Amino acid sequence: MSAKKTRGGNLVWSDQHGGDVRPGQATAPRRARGDGIARVRRETKGRGGKTVTSVSGIELASDGLRDLAKELKQHCGTGGSVKDGVIEIQGDHRATIVSALEERGYDVKLAGG
Repeated sequence: MSAKKTRGGNLVWSDQHGGDVRPGQATAPRRARGDGIARVRRETKGRGGKTVTSVSGIELASDGLRDLAKELKQHCGTGGSVKDGVIEIQGDHRATIVSALEERGYDVKLAGG
């Protein structure tokens, strides 16, 4: 975590809190980068052989992305997280996630893997 404080000890910057945390400095919710097409893929690299299903390309603010991830995790009955605008669901749940996203009205592409 990166944090910066003033001489008085007040926190003014923190990676954990999304940047500027001074009072009166309103920050807009972060919006994920994407083209509106949800790309669903299976990944194992860098995970010690464990499989995750990742969903990228959805244009939602960070709160909306977290809510969608929560719904998908409940639908699949497994854990997961949101990292850098990408939803990661533990295990291979490509078919389940594709159908769930299509029910919610997203354009979905099943990417390699």
